[in-house]
Amino acid sequence: MNVCVVYANARQPLALNCRVEDGCTVEQAIERSGLLSCCPEIDLRKQKVGVYGKFVKLDSPLKEGDRVEIYQRITRVLDDDDEDDDD
Repeated sequence: MNVCVVYANARQPLALNCRVEDGCTVEQAIERSGLLSCCPEIDLRKQKVGVYGKFVKLDSPLKEGDRVEIYQRITRVLDDDDEDDDD
């Protein structure tokens, strides 16, 4: 079956179409796509993944045409005047 693996990194968004076996998991599709070798900063133990915008676990099975998404970790940087935004 065909799935797409998507990752939006700092340089450019990557979308890789790949062919996987029926019953393939999210993690297997990510590995099969080759994305981990071209984006070594991806850490699947720390980053969330999803299918069509919904968080899923790495062992979730995929269906034909699914889009697997690897999400960036979000960090908040405070400005000098952002000590507490409740004011």
